Amino acid sequence: MGFIWTLFEFVLVLAAVFALGLGAAIFFATLRRKYNHDCHVEAPPVFEDPNSLKPVTCPNLLDPAEKYISLIIPAYNEEHRLPGALDETLNYLQERAARDKSFSYEVVIVDDGSADGTKRVGFDFVKRYTVENVRVILLGRNHGKGEAIRKGMLHSRGELLVMLDADGATKVSDLEKLENQIHAVALKERQLRDSSASDLALKISDVPIAAFGSRAHLEEKALATRKWYRNFLMKGFHLVVLLAAGPGIRDTQCGFKMFTRAAAQKLFVNIRLKRWCFDVELVYLCKLFHIPMIEISVNWSEIPGSKVNLLSIPNMLWELALMSLGYRTGIWKIHS
Repeated sequence: MGFIWTLFEFVLVLAAVFALGLGAAIFFATLRRKYNHDCHVEAPPVFEDPNSLKPVTCPNLLDPAEKYISLIIPAYNEEHRLPGALDETLNYLQERAARDKSFSYEVVIVDDGSADGTKRVGFDFVKRYTVENVRVILLGRNHGKGEAIRKGMLHSRGELLVMLDADGATKVSDLEKLENQIHAVALKERQLRDSSASDLALKISDVPIAAFGSRAHLEEKALATRKWYRNFLMKGFHLVVLLAAGPGIRDTQCGFKMFTRAAAQKLFVNIRLKRWCFDVELVYLCKLFHIPMIEISVNWSEIPGSKVNLLSIPNMLWELALMSLGYRTGIWKIHS
């Protein structure tokens, strides 16, 4: 009888080891298949011009820039908040274009599978401002904010590319703070190189730089007004981010960031996280590619309707674990 139980226990241990091994194999295969872009075949994207009803072929991030600046706005069920943000954004851009004839822009709205009137709102602005200045990318189904921004970046025409939220929480005029710092860093980068004619002729789009809008200066006030458990979760999340991506950027989650075209070409062909923590992955990739990062304080206000809640925390931690595992094991390949 004792021999039978020992044999039975041995079989159970073997089954457990097999199950764990099979589970790990499936997990790593999923990690490689789902998040590696090598096997991700995308249909050729097309913008639709609601005025002429003719398709407009999307540009490619790897092509030369055609505009000075592109603003990418991811939108998921934003029919109520999006109009105000677009009005403010386009008023600013038009006023600036009127002052400076060399200034050109585009706004790229990425509808991330919205079930409300977000698409209609986007096309209303295309009709008002033409498809040359405002474009809508339809993803069909919901992929996540990170994927929406990636798609927008991959099909933008700017020398500088800005991501900003659809809620208008950050003043769009603050992009000049990021823009000025990028120009200052680009000038230093040029001066560090040989002062040859070719180097001096470099455009801003040719120098890889990333600028991160930051709300870190508001942290003290936020700590005083938030519930204790939200402060605890925030501090814990910051610690996990520090361990996953390292130091350098205090506020990784602010949705207001600017990249030169050269930086975007390196970052957005590699980024894999589709939802909550793609911002952290951007910091990680910047360090991997030695892209200079600047953190700049911006004006920010709380806008009702945020889609991030306490239930998002486990998903964020899961994505950070995936990122660390994917890159450190070499499962996630880097495209240079």
